[in-house]
Amino acid sequence: MAENMKEPRLVARKFLAKPQREGVGAVVRRSIGRFELKYFDPFLVLDEFSVAAPAGFPDHPHRGFETVTYMLQGAITHEDFEGHKGTIEAGDLQWMTAGRGIVHSEMPAAQGIQKGLQLWINLASQHKMIEPKYQESLSKDIVEATKDGIMVRVIAGEALGRKSPIYTRTPTMYLDFTLKPGSHLQQLVPKSWNAFVYVLEGEGIFGSQNSHPTTSHHILLLGYGDGVEAWNKSSKVLRFILVGGEPLGEPMVQLGPFVMNTQQEIDQTIDDFENYTNGFEKARYWRS
Repeated sequence: MAENMKEPRLVARKFLAKPQREGVGAVVRRSIGRFELKYFDPFLVLDEFSVAAPAGFPDHPHRGFETVTYMLQGAITHEDFEGHKGTIEAGDLQWMTAGRGIVHSEMPAAQGIQKGLQLWINLASQHKMIEPKYQESLSKDIVEATKDGIMVRVIAGEALGRKSPIYTRTPTMYLDFTLKPGSHLQQLVPKSWNAFVYVLEGEGIFGSQNSHPTTSHHILLLGYGDGVEAWNKSSKVLRFILVGGEPLGEPMVQLGPFVMNTQQEIDQTIDDFENYTNGFEKARYWRS
């Protein structure tokens, strides 16, 4: 599967993402972007969210990074001040580049509990003020591959010989793996990248065969190496995401939904947002 993997990455850190309140009445399990792990370059936030109407994420701004929303259950409707509007259903993906500024809302579109993952990926200084953009993939269009009891959905990057068409400004891989009982995965990850695993379902062994099993809602930060190994030694299906990205190696200053390189740029962003200038002009009269 990954014949040229010589040095599997071991687990450097592991912790449980505990539920916390976010938005209006929504609950998220935040693993990156909380006090134990403020930033894992280039990743700013990873939330596993659960939301049921009337709760949600009403009108809010972003600048300086990308948000990747991947639905696991139910549906979320989003709209923004540029006139984009749509619904992301289970298995669908939205890759939004906020760039210089966007104000949008994300609200439940179906009955019951809507679940998904939202990842925030930082942008390099030269990309922070680009025009906002969207890439969206319906579930049926996401590249999938299967081999030896392993199924992967290739959201970004490549795995099992298949490649995603999603363009990542900050070089990124995002793979959704399902391993049947007894299966063993080897997946290459570029050596210079930071990478993590987040377990969605079941329990798995990561890094080395004598590691303790890891269960759902845990994040594993992977150490140095050229790939990751995983085993499903349980009797149930194991599902996890593997995400890797090239570190930017730049200073990062964050104030909530604004992520820039200096405090001066953050101050300017607040000024732009409050005065509806420099990318936030349409926020003056827009409401979702």
